[in-house]
Amino acid sequence: MNEVRLGKVLDIDGAPYQVVWADFMRTAQRKPVKRTKLRNLITGNVLEKTFKPGDKIDEANLGRGKANFMYREGNSFNFMDNVSYEQFAFDLEQIGDISNYVREGEDLDVMIYNDKPVAVSLPPKVELKVVESPPGVKGDSASNATKRVKLETGHEISVPLFIKEGEVIRINTETGEYVERVNK
Repeated sequence: MNEVRLGKVLDIDGAPYQVVWADFMRTAQRKPVKRTKLRNLITGNVLEKTFKPGDKIDEANLGRGKANFMYREGNSFNFMDNVSYEQFAFDLEQIGDISNYVREGEDLDVMIYNDKPVAVSLPPKVELKVVESPPGVKGDSASNATKRVKLETGHEISVPLFIKEGEVIRINTETGEYVERVNK
């Protein structure tokens, strides 16, 4: 049960499932259980499963590689394997929040299950350029005031008032939050 944690990929009924939520629950006079939400990496379906002590949990046999994000066409994101040069695509539901932080020409990690790409992942932090930023309001610097800015991917996030258009910022891809300004 301790091996079941966020981000882990398990093999359940012959399909790869990634843990997207996990909660350890212990109640009086009962054995502890781990409640989880698992997302099928092939279909995108979400499964709720509870693990008890002694349950057999198999980790999925995944290969890993690199793929280049080529372009987006509607809700389809097209990639090319960096070794075999084979092209493959994922739809917006399979990609999820990654679509907010990926740029054309960028290399991403790809998970391969049974010789087929099933998921891509970003590094924990990415650097993106701010393309639209309203001016900060003077006098608000005493508090943790923020404003909404638009990134080069079209995604909007909250940043401190001192961030200006054209600056590059670092973003945590797991939380979607501003981390710091990048000096280039």
